[in-house]
Amino acid sequence: MNRAAAAFLAATLATLAPAMAQTLTLGYGATVTTLDPHYHNLGPNNAASLHLFDALIWRDARARAHPMLAESLVPLTDTLWEVKLRQGVTWHDGRPFTADDVVFTFERVPQVQNSPGSFAGFLRAIERLEVVDAHTIRIHTHQPHPNLPIDLASVMIIARHAATGVGVEQFNAGAAAIGTGPYRLLAYRSGDRIEYARNEAYWGGQEPWQRVTLKFLLNDGARTAALLAGDIDLIEQIPTTDLARLRRDPRLVVTEIPSLRTTYMLPDYSRPGPHPTITDNAGVPLPRNPFLDPRVRRALSMAINRDALVERVMDGAAQATAQWVPEGVFGYNPAVRPMAFDPEGAKRLLAEAGFPEGFRIVLATPNDRWPNDSRLSQAVAQMWTRIGVRTSIDAMPFTAFVPRRTRQDFAMQLGAWGSSTGEASNYLLSIVATYDRARLMGAGNMSRHSDPRIDDYLVRGAAIMDSEAREAIWREATAYYAEQVPMIQLVQYLNTWAHRRGLVHDPRMDERTLAMGVRPVR
Repeated sequence: MNRAAAAFLAATLATLAPAMAQTLTLGYGATVTTLDPHYHNLGPNNAASLHLFDALIWRDARARAHPMLAESLVPLTDTLWEVKLRQGVTWHDGRPFTADDVVFTFERVPQVQNSPGSFAGFLRAIERLEVVDAHTIRIHTHQPHPNLPIDLASVMIIARHAATGVGVEQFNAGAAAIGTGPYRLLAYRSGDRIEYARNEAYWGGQEPWQRVTLKFLLNDGARTAALLAGDIDLIEQIPTTDLARLRRDPRLVVTEIPSLRTTYMLPDYSRPGPHPTITDNAGVPLPRNPFLDPRVRRALSMAINRDALVERVMDGAAQATAQWVPEGVFGYNPAVRPMAFDPEGAKRLLAEAGFPEGFRIVLATPNDRWPNDSRLSQAVAQMWTRIGVRTSIDAMPFTAFVPRRTRQDFAMQLGAWGSSTGEASNYLLSIVATYDRARLMGAGNMSRHSDPRIDDYLVRGAAIMDSEAREAIWREATAYYAEQVPMIQLVQYLNTWAHRRGLVHDPRMDERTLAMGVRPVR
């Protein structure tokens, strides 16, 4: 069922809803940093944006693509797509949605200044737009690009009349936050909450909730306590230590699904020479960056007991991995397995690389963004210390972490990425590819890693229209990645939520928590 049909069904059922079922409060485990849907490609931001804005394409809970503002998106040739836009759609202020708004959106995305995570990569294949009429656009691509529909699902369409010449501040204040989505903005309180009101004129049918509040509850214990106290209807990112208890509580329901999000350790590649937080055992900065040597990276990977991370840190709510998408997702390579835990072999590799006595590093980590982020970092730090890479932790709130990683401050950091396209190439394009603003590659490459072979895989794979041949390229790239270990993969998450009984929740592989995925029981 596509989103429009689901929304229509929900609207029909909502006419039977009791008055008490008109409000919904969701507990987010991370802060939404902006309501500008083009500024920072960050999971909580994207989830919040989807309440206000629509994309041309909608991805459902299993990352499958469906029509949204585009009623159809059809390839006329390998490099020409025709988009038929949905008619009768209006913005929150009542003005009509047209092709001109799509053109404005696509022009704006690459021009957003100082973005810590740009959306421009999703539009990299587009050469030009051709407006046929108010509800028909033709998209010309530089080369064949079969991923265009799923790429466009990540770009929220905004109104030219509301957003021309504005920035983050006007979106956060509400003046520019005029969308076509199922909810309108009432208030955005940075670091605290977002309040929405139902869009009574939504093209997909009215949602069952008249009011929705997203509360930012970064502390795991506080999030669980708020649910148990009845202050919150649904929470995301259940603390793994609370999972068993919440499953036993007869007042609650736990939902879960394999995640598109992977965690990894991210070495710095921006400095070939000394880094102040990579030193010898006497505290003197090393003359060269050890992470440029693949033997060092392999040694660090071999030193990690991933099964212990799954069992003792994640309490079973994760899976050891050497890649970045779960089994069953397009591009997953079943032949690539995690490196075996071998601390003695890791020591030998370090010695071979010229570090028989090891060295010292500082590992930076957020402590309030991803499930057990700082606990994972602490556990890995202990494992590395045992092979002679003496590792200390620099833990901080995510709001402090983001600007520092953007400046390449960290020698080693914990990273996490959830494929926003629901397939393997997204991580390669955003995190691993060479940072290149002109080519719209490496938008999330905070380490400045660069490998021409990875870039070549991306260029070749992105132009293959045949699905089987394209997947073969992604699998080959995955095998090469596992051999080179540019990032040191840790675990693949299991997404979990808990909610009060009386609700039905559709868990999402992309971990987004959406009011549109919550319904009252009938």
